Amino acid sequence: MTMTAEQATWFAGTFDKLVENVGEAVLGKTFVVRLVLTALLTEGHVLLEDAPGTGKTMLARSLAATVRGSHSRIQFTPDLLPSDVTGVTIYDQKTQNFEYHRGPVFANIVLADEINRASPKTQSALLEVMEESRVTVDGVSYTNERPFMVIATQNPIEQAGTYRLPEAQLDRFLIKTEIGYPDHASTVKLLSGAATRDRSLALTPIITTSAVVEMADLAAGTHVDPAVLDYISRLTEQTRSAPETRLGVSVRGALAMVRAAKVWAAGQGRHYVLPDDVKELAPFVWTHRFVMDPEAEFAGATAEAVLRRVLDDVPAPQQRLSA
Repeated sequence: MTMTAEQATWFAGTFDKLVENVGEAVLGKTFVVRLVLTALLTEGHVLLEDAPGTGKTMLARSLAATVRGSHSRIQFTPDLLPSDVTGVTIYDQKTQNFEYHRGPVFANIVLADEINRASPKTQSALLEVMEESRVTVDGVSYTNERPFMVIATQNPIEQAGTYRLPEAQLDRFLIKTEIGYPDHASTVKLLSGAATRDRSLALTPIITTSAVVEMADLAAGTHVDPAVLDYISRLTEQTRSAPETRLGVSVRGALAMVRAAKVWAAGQGRHYVLPDDVKELAPFVWTHRFVMDPEAEFAGATAEAVLRRVLDDVPAPQQRLSA
């Protein structure tokens, strides 16, 4: 069902209220909050990579506190097992049956804290549930409820005791971003409230999970002109043919852009997507999906630089195509 202009106005107003609520705990980071909320309403996942102490966990907790639903936290450590994430089948001697005990991944919002401190085997336990919102154990599939979102935090891979996430798992994150340090005014405000250890505890839930699903379904009706779809396709093709990349943006990445751009446009009160929405989201939706050529990377090439060149080289549509 196509979104109307009136529905887009309502969507933007509700979106701004969510941003404001999370912003009560995460000061001075409105753009990052909008990105994370876009992922929530796209029913995608977010990877927050930044130095320790920049508020990654606070942002995830604040979002969980804003949504009235089930939340869980998984602290990833080197000794964490896949069954600690997805759950395990246990034999019950009383009933003489095997019973499946669900793991913490069965929640509406899952905080995967310091995900790159666990082994690759444990990290891969999230692959199926992040892509299909279900877990298969002993041949039986268990479906998670909507909405389902993983907010993973990780420290830079150069730090001791961290593992690089597999490319297949990176591709399952809709958005990868960093928070960065707050500006001077926000820092002073944080310091003045130093006695409050967790600002997210003061937040009041303002939206239910059913309302999140309704907003997600509504945003899916945002109009995307064929000219914009053609633009996205040409951009992804250009990233794959760039000499600095071994792998560019996948088909999953192209689909992720369309879905994210719909929510991003609706969050600004528009019932249609603009090429500028694609340009604005591209660094956060696409660069983490690049697999760089080792020689080019050694010579100083970066995914960000490749994407900037692609955006410059591929002209944005100036007029609509016929449907």
